Amino acid sequence: RDLHSFPTRRSSDLVIGRIGGRILGIGLTGAALLMLLSPAVAWTFTAGVAEPLRHRAWLMTIVLILFVAPQVVLYGVCALGVAAQQANGRFALAAAAPAIENVGTIITVLVAVWIYGPGLEVDRAPFGMMVLLGFGTTLAVVLHAGLQQYGAFRCGVFTLPGRGWKTDPEARDGVRRVMRSIPVAACPSATNYVLTAISGTVAGGVIVVQLSYQVYYALSFLGARAVSMAALPRLAEAASCGDRHRFGVAWRQGLFYAVIAGLPSLCLLAAFASPTANLLANGELRQANLISELAGCLAVAAFAQMAGGIHDFGRQALFSRMDDLGPRIASFVGLFVGIAVAFSTLLLPAGGARLAGLVVAVLAGEAASATTVLARLRYSMWPDALTRLSHLAVIALATVSMFPFIALGRWVLHIFNPERLMEMVLLLACGAVTLAVFLLVVRYIGLKVTAEKV
Repeated sequence: RDLHSFPTRRSSDLVIGRIGGRILGIGLTGAALLMLLSPAVAWTFTAGVAEPLRHRAWLMTIVLILFVAPQVVLYGVCALGVAAQQANGRFALAAAAPAIENVGTIITVLVAVWIYGPGLEVDRAPFGMMVLLGFGTTLAVVLHAGLQQYGAFRCGVFTLPGRGWKTDPEARDGVRRVMRSIPVAACPSATNYVLTAISGTVAGGVIVVQLSYQVYYALSFLGARAVSMAALPRLAEAASCGDRHRFGVAWRQGLFYAVIAGLPSLCLLAAFASPTANLLANGELRQANLISELAGCLAVAAFAQMAGGIHDFGRQALFSRMDDLGPRIASFVGLFVGIAVAFSTLLLPAGGARLAGLVVAVLAGEAASATTVLARLRYSMWPDALTRLSHLAVIALATVSMFPFIALGRWVLHIFNPERLMEMVLLLACGAVTLAVFLLVVRYIGLKVTAEKV
């Protein structure tokens, strides 16, 4: 819970290093298995490609998988750095480093377009392009891992992997909990894998679903998930003291801020899904049917990011109580529900309904997981309440205060039907005004009636 709780700083370095050694060993095994199974994995991604291009697409996918497989190990390094920083109350670099990785990925794609040109079909795209994309995106993850390790170093923690975790009780307990928590990270990845494979059955479906998925993740991490990371130390401190009332106060206040952080994104994206899709659609994606499908997916993603944020915050609260069973159960429930909904979309026509249904699968899975963790928290916190009526009232009031400005923004866009550049300016202006009104309501009304004594 806090690296300072160990006897000495040196002992904390040894413990986290031994845990890291085990994690990296698991990561190396996973990367090797991914490489060995790359032909089978590539087949699932290219099954929807028509002949005679399927074989070439399969080979190109194998090449890409081989170059991105090392990222399995690198993300283990990232996780160690994040854990070391959060244990010392540092969150800024841990939260910003993934954005730097995204910048590196964008640069890689732009370089590939500059060298090979845009809009290449499978029969014209060279294998060198796959090598560049795989190598460049892996370098971006290397940068991410380096930044996380630098953040840990600034905290005075050295996360060099080591051996001897079996003989160290602290490290052995940490490894045991990490192993039991692997499904928490694996289940969302498995869901995304299924979504990618099924979206490949629709022309342009992969880019539409993955773009929506990235918007969902970005909004979630900028909103409710960011609050959950910041609230974790306070929850852990209250749980370690065995103070149920203090834990309940920390949970209710954190939940309030998590919902507040995610609500503007939900309302704005749901209301302006069509113009947002029009702005995001470029290149081969700029087709009327694909823009319409993307708009539907973005509208669903707006709700999914809120459900995902609440799920993440509830999971963090359970972890702070040293409860790793609840998060595992929630992850498996979300995986089952999400995959069931995803496969049911194969019964729909290969068009917009199927793609929107795949994003609904994300929403359904996150909602099921959120319900599971909330139910487990409710049981462990009894008789304390999960939330307060004053919190719900402020949330409702702040949400309603946005509606007139959202309606005005939609009316202006409808009346003027502007070009893309002016459309973006109007969207940004409407978003800024709406967010300002929302925050004013929270600031001058919400904070006065939601204070709770510890």
